[in-house]
Amino acid sequence: LSFGLIVLFAVAVLVRLGDVQFVEGQKWRAMADSLSTKYVTVDAARGNIYSVDGSLLATSIPEYELRMDTYAGGIADDKVFNSKVDSLGLAMSAYFKDKSAKEYSRYLRTARRDSSRYLLIKRKVGYQDLKAIRTFPLYNIGKHTGGLIAVQQNKRIRPFKFLAARTIGYKNENVANGVGLEGAYGEYINGESGKRLMQRIAGGVWMPINDEAEVAPKEGADIISTIDINMQDLAQSALEKQLIAYDAHHGAVILMEVKTGEIRAIANYTKVAKGEYKETFNYAIAGNQDPGSTFKVASYMALLEDEMVDTNSMIGTGNYQIPGKLIKDSHGSIGVVTVKRAFEESSNAAIAQMVNTHYRDNQSKFTDHLYDWHLNEKMKLQIPGEAQPVIKSPKNKSWNKNMSLPQMAYGYEMNLTPLKMLSFYNAIANNGKYIAPIFVKEIRKLGNPIKQFEARVINNQIASPKTIKK
Repeated sequence: LSFGLIVLFAVAVLVRLGDVQFVEGQKWRAMADSLSTKYVTVDAARGNIYSVDGSLLATSIPEYELRMDTYAGGIADDKVFNSKVDSLGLAMSAYFKDKSAKEYSRYLRTARRDSSRYLLIKRKVGYQDLKAIRTFPLYNIGKHTGGLIAVQQNKRIRPFKFLAARTIGYKNENVANGVGLEGAYGEYINGESGKRLMQRIAGGVWMPINDEAEVAPKEGADIISTIDINMQDLAQSALEKQLIAYDAHHGAVILMEVKTGEIRAIANYTKVAKGEYKETFNYAIAGNQDPGSTFKVASYMALLEDEMVDTNSMIGTGNYQIPGKLIKDSHGSIGVVTVKRAFEESSNAAIAQMVNTHYRDNQSKFTDHLYDWHLNEKMKLQIPGEAQPVIKSPKNKSWNKNMSLPQMAYGYEMNLTPLKMLSFYNAIANNGKYIAPIFVKEIRKLGNPIKQFEARVINNQIASPKTIKK
């Protein structure tokens, strides 16, 4: 008897389980869904980035995903819905021009029949479009009762398109730390995220419970950059023109204000097709390479500072033989000329001979100058990606006692970025004061400055006033 009762009880349980699973399953699943809620993050509007002249370089604009609750309070009555749905379909068709009025009407009626509470209407809708759509039949019954749900997202745009694009940078879900100013100043630009309470409805779809976020996001601070938009435009145009003319693979241009170190323009172009160039890499700050003839000014400075030569000293040009290599002037010999003339004509042979002759017996004396000038160190720029400079010394295993010194004299066997060399030239123009370039002047919150920046002094006097004057 006991066994029979157990079997009977087990059968009853199975029957009830089947009833719950298959007969009443939909009702219970819907109820379970309706009881499921969670908070989701609402991104704040990122702060603006401005040029030094007040032009808007980057900003966030609202963009909306439109959904519809076909059983919202104001349209729950079938008479109300059915009397306006065809007019709504007509308005949508006329506005979006992607479906006929009948297709829209059928789409909405089918969703109503399926009790859809979060029907997708349109993605990537602008604010002005949203204002117009809110006047459509049904939706104009009320902001919260007409069924229209507008989920705001923030879209980042650059009003000047490609101007200073690499410097401005970007941040998205595929990039952990962001690029350029967008990445470097993310802690200020990002703002504070908010929270929105979402409810899971039938079909596993999550929809907002309220029209507004429960915890409102706080928009980010604004960045005032040092870029001058007019200078940037001229710099980019000039660079592109010359790259096309010489069919070069890539190039960079930088404009730096002498006294302040503020970067007024910076552009980097890489060849992507015949006659077509785009910013794909920041050569200015990350493009480590042999500086070549641009480095000769440092070699002349060392010679003058140590009083090894003067501007009126005489030196031969054309060729200079070192063990294993003949150093040549690309433009040929101009004979024996003054040191000043050799510098003006950018003679490889002359500078290699002078450096090798005067520092051969104490080679570290030459490289010590380069280290004293901090040419081997990063400049701690305000934007990420700065390459590590490479300046050899006799202590390095790769140092060749016969070749390294004369090779370095005219800018080889080392790696420096264009911005590093420009900053050194800037120090000479700045009467010997070596400062790090800056890209950001100020950070503002609600129009008020919260942080200001000035160029960091790397070396107050890289050489004597006498040498600098020469």
